[in-house]
Amino acid sequence: MALFSRKVDYALLILSYLHHRPEGSCARVIAERFGLKPAFAANVLKLLCRQGLVRSQRGVRGGYVLARPAEQIVLGELLELLGEPFRLADCNGPVEGKCGLEGICPVRGAVAELDRRIRDVLATVSLVDLVRAPAEEGRCTPYALEVVIG
Repeated sequence: MALFSRKVDYALLILSYLHHRPEGSCARVIAERFGLKPAFAANVLKLLCRQGLVRSQRGVRGGYVLARPAEQIVLGELLELLGEPFRLADCNGPVEGKCGLEGICPVRGAVAELDRRIRDVLATVSLVDLVRAPAEEGRCTPYALEVVIG
């Protein structure tokens, strides 16, 4: 089971690509770069536009650019905006009673604490943190993993 859906994976790829190309790019070029289906890439770009993360530009030099700095795009917010908020287990979701074992589960509290910790990390990791080259820091461990496992 993957934590991120294909839509989130592709959104991260696209946002990363646009972060490294301030001049922007078109959906076709982005799709070709990552071997994505052009229609799916275009749909993700439209969704990112609707959510205010990407801005489209029409015309001969048109395409897509980041609507705000990558430092301001936080992973937890991205998941929410894409309609895929993080939830470690059903019992930690917004709806009570999804699990028939809630009242007697011996690990519910521990799972809730782990869920809270992961949400805290997701709320602090920005797009820049995810795309930062390890050599910039002199480390080989991605930032997000450092935060989680210390």
